[in-house]
Amino acid sequence: MSSVNINAVTLWQRLTAHLQEYHEAKIVAQPEQIAVISEELTCTFCGSAHIIKYGKANEKQVCKCKDCARKFVPNVGFEGMWYNPKIITTTLDLYFKGISLRKISDHLKQCHEIEVGHASVYRWICEYTEVMGAYIETLEPEVGKIWHGDEMKIKVKGEWKWLWNMMDKKTRFQLVSMIAETRERDNAKKTFQQARKVTDKKPGLIVTDGLPGYKGAFISEFYDHHQTTKHIADVALQSGLNNSIERMHGTFREREKVMRGIKTMETPIFPGNKIYYNFIRPHSALGGKTPAEAAGIGVDGENKWMGLLKRSLEGRSIR
Repeated sequence: MSSVNINAVTLWQRLTAHLQEYHEAKIVAQPEQIAVISEELTCTFCGSAHIIKYGKANEKQVCKCKDCARKFVPNVGFEGMWYNPKIITTTLDLYFKGISLRKISDHLKQCHEIEVGHASVYRWICEYTEVMGAYIETLEPEVGKIWHGDEMKIKVKGEWKWLWNMMDKKTRFQLVSMIAETRERDNAKKTFQQARKVTDKKPGLIVTDGLPGYKGAFISEFYDHHQTTKHIADVALQSGLNNSIERMHGTFREREKVMRGIKTMETPIFPGNKIYYNFIRPHSALGGKTPAEAAGIGVDGENKWMGLLKRSLEGRSIR
C-alpha cells in the first residue's frame, strides 16, 4: 500500500474517532436525555455508574461505560426508557393524586431541571398506564366471597355516561371500573363478566343498589339451582353494606373536579385510577396495606409505581 493510501486510512480513522467523541460529548451535554435507566444500573464489567446510551443491538438498548469504555446490554426492566424511571413514576404519582398536566410539567422543570411539555407528560401517562394495565391483567387477586357493585353518573365531553364499578369487600380490591353509555342490563352483565374474568371465581354474595338491570344480569351470570351465589339488591334497606364503594366514588369525584371534567372516553384516568387505588394507595381499613397487597399481588418497596412499572416492563422495549 502506498504512503498516500496509508495516510488516507489514518486520517479516516482519526476523523471517525473525532466524530464519535463529538457525538458522545453531545449526549453528555444533555443529562436529562441520558438513559440513566436506574439508580441500580452499573457497568457489567467495572461497576461504574457513568453509563450512556450507545445505540441498539437486536432491538435491545446498548449502553456504554464512560470509565472502562466497554459496551453492554442492561437487564433491569427499564432498558428501553429514555428518561430516568423516577421522573416517569413521579409524573404518574402526581397525576393520579390530582395534579394537572401543566403543574406537573412545571414541577419537573423547577425540581428536576427537565423541560417537558404537558402534551409529553400526557403521552407518558397514557403509554405507561397501558403497559401496567396489560401486566395487571395477567394477575389473579385472591379475593373474598362478598362483592359490591355500583354505578356512578359522570360527564364525558359534556355528555352523561355511567361508570360501573365492582369491589371485593374483604380486600377492597377494585375488580371492575368500566365506562358505558347507559345504565342498562347489558352493562350490568358486562360488569359481572369482567369481575369473574379477573378473579376466575364466583362470589358467595353480590351487593348492589336496586337497579332492575342487576337482577337480570345476576340470573344470567351467577344463578344456579344450588344458589351458590346470592344477590342483595336495594342497598337503601341494607344499611352500610355499600359504604366502601361509595367512598371510592367520592375519591373519583374529587379527581374529576381537579380535571374540570372528563374530556374523552379514551382518557387514562379510568384505568389509571384503578391502578392507583389497587396498587399504590394504602388503606386504613386494611392496616395500611394496599388492596393489591391484601389480595396477594402487591409490589414491594416504598416507590410502588417503580416496582409495578419494572414488573410491567420486564421483557419489553418501551420508547
